Amino acid sequence: MQTLKKLFSLLIVSLLIGAFSCTKTTNATDEVSKTYVADNYTKKEVDIEMRDGVKLHTTIYAPKDTSKEYPIMMQRTPYSSQPYGEGKFKEKIGPNIHMMQDGYIVIYQDVRGRWLSEGHYENMRAYIPNKETLKDIDESSDTYDSIEWLVNNVENNNGNVGIWGISYPGFYSTYATVDAHPALKAASPQASIGDFFFDDFHHNGAYLLSYFRATSLFGTPRPNGDMPIDTAWYSLPKLPSEDQYQFFLDQGPLKNLDTFFEYETADTPRMAKEGVTDDFFWNELKEHPNYDELWQSRGLIQHLKNVKSHVATMVVGGWFDAEDLYGPLETYKNIEKYNEGNYNTMVFGPWDHGRWARRNGRSLVGNYYFGDGISEFFQEEIETKFFNHFLKGSGDKNSGLPEAYVFDTGRKEWKKYDTWPPKGIVKKDMFLSENQELTTEVKSAEGIEFVSDIKKPVPYSEDIKSVFTPRKYMTDDQRFAARRSDVLVFETEVLEEDLTLAGDILAKLKVATTGDAADWIVKVIDVHPADVETNEEMQDHLKMSNYHLMVRSEVLRGRFRNSFITPEPFVANEKTEVNIKLQDVFHTIKKGHKLQIQVQSTWFPLIDLNPQTYVENIFKADEEDFKTQTHTVFADSSIEFTVLSH
Repeated sequence: MQTLKKLFSLLIVSLLIGAFSCTKTTNATDEVSKTYVADNYTKKEVDIEMRDGVKLHTTIYAPKDTSKEYPIMMQRTPYSSQPYGEGKFKEKIGPNIHMMQDGYIVIYQDVRGRWLSEGHYENMRAYIPNKETLKDIDESSDTYDSIEWLVNNVENNNGNVGIWGISYPGFYSTYATVDAHPALKAASPQASIGDFFFDDFHHNGAYLLSYFRATSLFGTPRPNGDMPIDTAWYSLPKLPSEDQYQFFLDQGPLKNLDTFFEYETADTPRMAKEGVTDDFFWNELKEHPNYDELWQSRGLIQHLKNVKSHVATMVVGGWFDAEDLYGPLETYKNIEKYNEGNYNTMVFGPWDHGRWARRNGRSLVGNYYFGDGISEFFQEEIETKFFNHFLKGSGDKNSGLPEAYVFDTGRKEWKKYDTWPPKGIVKKDMFLSENQELTTEVKSAEGIEFVSDIKKPVPYSEDIKSVFTPRKYMTDDQRFAARRSDVLVFETEVLEEDLTLAGDILAKLKVATTGDAADWIVKVIDVHPADVETNEEMQDHLKMSNYHLMVRSEVLRGRFRNSFITPEPFVANEKTEVNIKLQDVFHTIKKGHKLQIQVQSTWFPLIDLNPQTYVENIFKADEEDFKTQTHTVFADSSIEFTVLSH
């Protein structure tokens, strides 16, 4: 059994938990003392009783200066509110060091069924709109009950509560806005999960194999679930190879991975003793391959019609977040769509998962450099101003912040807009023409073939290691893929003027396959000219000259082309429409660059292999189901861009 210390060391090294980035900021110790929290705050741990009698473990950090009242800032987390025990303090508290120094009462709470909180944990617990009894609980009611206790029992609070969180804590932050407590005045869901069929574990129904090792973290039942526990009750699968590509290729069908969740054979004697023999979430993934009632009930996006008008929201995300991009974009859009009159804003910057909560100085995603002090600017000039206005200031809608604070990742500069997408956008179709051309008009409807070899799938990067969902691949140089015969490439001539993509992208493919199943992956690439200067952090074997920057990419499991609920096979060799929604971008392809589209059918081992023959459940496919097929993309396929006119 791992200790807390060992567990958290593992999680930090793995970079799985974006939530920790809000408290473990890099280089923050250069600006404040490591003992700042202990010197300026008191700490108290309490167990708050919910309406059904379950108690949630809660840690309260309150300023030692009791001469004035302070707002409450709350984070609810499944990742532990440690360190536990008298005299043990976090080094940093709150969303950022500015708010920590300004003075807030900061709350951390273990959600139901995790760590020191009682009750049973449910992965993305379903929302109950009509609660008829005290036993009808969800994350909204738990947040409501917690706030009710806090505002009535914590001294020197001013009656205003804010909530924030990154990744899974971002999900709980969104949840808090639904049927919200009257004291909740501001919420900032950041990199928030929205739906596990489209975030983290799936993308458009395709299983993210890169998340395989994270499954235990979210799905292992806790032994003695009603009893407090302060040590890890699960173990993460230990892969015997650092070559992730070769390891998963050698493993074959997904069902061969079951052995990694048979805990009675693993080094987890306590779990075996308690009768925990497999990972519950792994079994859910296997038994629910389609967007059925299980996934639909746990999605939060569809319940954002009930966001209370007294809660101001600021949704934060990273344009290059490999884990949770769907969640924050759809959270913002649906609050905006269904809650007219609410204060609802979005902030998107040049970040990967949770990077805005760190203090790095130079802002990079992988090899690509975006500028200096971008995260620091966000923390001081956007995040702190938002919470100060709604929790310490007038709280009216004149916060001084725009509706959309967005970073143009091509021009490398912030922009402010009153709406998102901005006013002045137009839709522009570009066609996947023959001879690798990306054109503004259809030139033919001929088919362009490629062989999808099941034994040699296209890698997601040339730099693959045994990690959780990788981050740097979102800006990786795509030249390695462009030179493969199973990746189709289409690009413009060198642009004579800037082209700003500002909003969503829809790939309208027309395809065929010799089999009856296939995945389809579309990538949008900014091809840099030869004379671009290389930044100092770039990998030694790469240069920025002719760098193929991936701006956006997405997969669609072809069986879901018409419905995520009801899958269907392709008819062999029949021309078929496949539409793939790529998430929003804000990126200028600059004059002198080229716009490129890549189309492929494997993306390994980011996503699992499609057998390329139709089976009812890919998690249960056999070795003989996997077959090499020839795919065709027709030249009247197009990509619909949202373009900002200048």
